[in-house]
Amino acid sequence: MVIRTIKLPDVGEGVTEAELAEMLVKPGDLVREDDPIAAVMTDKATVEITSAYSGTVVWTAQEVGQIMAIGSDLVRIEEDAGEAQALQPMQETQPAAQETAPVRETPTERPSLALEAQDVGKAVKTNQPEPHRPQTAIPPRPEGAPVLAAPAVRERARQGGIDLRQVQGTGPAGRVTHEDLDRLFQAAGEGHAAKSGLSRTTPEDVETVKVTGLRRMIARRMSEANASIPHITVIEEVDVTEIEALRTRLNETRGDRPKLTLLPLVAAALVKAKQSCPKIFARYDDVADEVEYSSAVDIGIATMTENGLMVPVLRNAQSADLFGMAAEIARLSDACRANKAKREELSGSTITITSLGPLGAIATTPIINKPEVAILGINRMAIRPSWNGTAFVPRNMMNLSASFDHRIIDGYDAAIFVNRMKVLLETPAMIFMKD
Repeated sequence: MVIRTIKLPDVGEGVTEAELAEMLVKPGDLVREDDPIAAVMTDKATVEITSAYSGTVVWTAQEVGQIMAIGSDLVRIEEDAGEAQALQPMQETQPAAQETAPVRETPTERPSLALEAQDVGKAVKTNQPEPHRPQTAIPPRPEGAPVLAAPAVRERARQGGIDLRQVQGTGPAGRVTHEDLDRLFQAAGEGHAAKSGLSRTTPEDVETVKVTGLRRMIARRMSEANASIPHITVIEEVDVTEIEALRTRLNETRGDRPKLTLLPLVAAALVKAKQSCPKIFARYDDVADEVEYSSAVDIGIATMTENGLMVPVLRNAQSADLFGMAAEIARLSDACRANKAKREELSGSTITITSLGPLGAIATTPIINKPEVAILGINRMAIRPSWNGTAFVPRNMMNLSASFDHRIIDGYDAAIFVNRMKVLLETPAMIFMKD
């Protein structure tokens, strides 16, 4: 007899370890080549490991739930003498290929039975010729015994409305296999598909797009900011009726100047708020443990483009009037959408404004644009009833969502800033008053 060791194979690019989700065999079980022997779980999918040999299981790996490194011993199988002899010529030329097992990956969602019929039950094969294998008798599952089946088989049976307790498995110890389900579905035909609600439509095409360029940079920066910054988000309701009325009146008399949106008015409110809340307008170098404060108010304007989110910088907002800020915001946005923004126009902001405009939600929790320590989110406006002391009256309301780096900004300072912005936006004359 020859003892063969099946190791945990490479189950995905960049995967160095996997969790043992289910051990499908035990010592004493008879297995055939391509029978499932274990299921492991990565951060992407459940992967079914199949046997590379036929014989009797003499040893299995550690307990379910433990983490195993790629290449760890998974199962040891004692081959028949005839099986070992048939494989002997190949061992001399391709010994390395015998030490890993084929894998079958089980997606979380299965689009249709047609896709299943194409992919399920297919293990990754080596380039070796098919050896002669003697037939091994597989005992039937005893009446009332627990159903043995791999996670992929259970999921497929559930989707197809199949009660596995009624299926006589042909695998080791009566285990139900994909081939058993194939025979059931084939026998049932279209009538079974209609009864069980199985889809027999052609599976949709799947396009794989590599994340590169700006999209990859955005992904990395967002992941880094979300992982390294302890965010605190404060959401406040603001009555913007008066500032919207002001914006309307200014646009009516703007002449050939650019049309005002809410953004320049919010930027002007930020300039005013900096006088009482200077801590909010900062950049934190968490490597050098240094916080940088600037006298200039450089505001990042989150801008959506075809390639992804870009944040051009409205510099020295404290020195510009409303229409000047409106013109500069429009220029920067156009440059980003045309992919012509300069490098220096995309860095150096001390706080960022983000807005989804009419598509915005009631409230959001924006992620800070590192190394800044705060970001201000503008949410969707809506007419809501507001109590004025004697009656409910319709008012134009909007929520502000402001996130802060809790390493630098305390909750008290965050609340002071949000309240200051609320007062300024609800009483826009205060934005333009000299202190």
